[in-house]
Amino acid sequence: MAEPGELTGRGERVNVDGPNGPTPVDPQVYRRAIGRFATGVTVATTFAGQHDHAMTANSITSVSLDPVLLLISVERAARWHDAVSESGVWGISILGHHAKAAASWLSTPGRPLHGQLDRVAHHRGAATGVALVDGALAAFECRTTGIHAAGDHSLVVGEVVGLEVPPRVDPALVHFRGRYGHLD
Repeated sequence: MAEPGELTGRGERVNVDGPNGPTPVDPQVYRRAIGRFATGVTVATTFAGQHDHAMTANSITSVSLDPVLLLISVERAARWHDAVSESGVWGISILGHHAKAAASWLSTPGRPLHGQLDRVAHHRGAATGVALVDGALAAFECRTTGIHAAGDHSLVVGEVVGLEVPPRVDPALVHFRGRYGHLD
């Protein structure tokens, strides 16, 4: 068994108590570590003014079944954050492996603000009118119930007011160690 602060095998150990207390965790080391957690891949959509806003997201989670709540973690500096704060409605489309190009495009830094979904086949959700990706494994429409500051991100919680669950399930698009893959 390793002693506190002892490194076992190859890798990095951080946040070890020193003479002045715990060493702060390096954000880049944290990013590499959390990248080892395989996640599903989604497209988050909203609109502000006359424009759709979309981004690739993997930090979503189910919060509650009564009422049915969904959460997404969004960087506060992101354009999507401002748009969802303004609109109060948003969508999540869970992507299948066939949607890798859409996920890559919508995670590209500096992509144009207008026409973000021109390259992505989509339709409008019946409950809120947000864009939902065609062929998604499942899609959710949400009305924001709360936005909570959490470091450099906000946790946006929404009540699910619309849901699409197609009968056929393709392999899921997943993200692991900075790369896309699929899971059957």
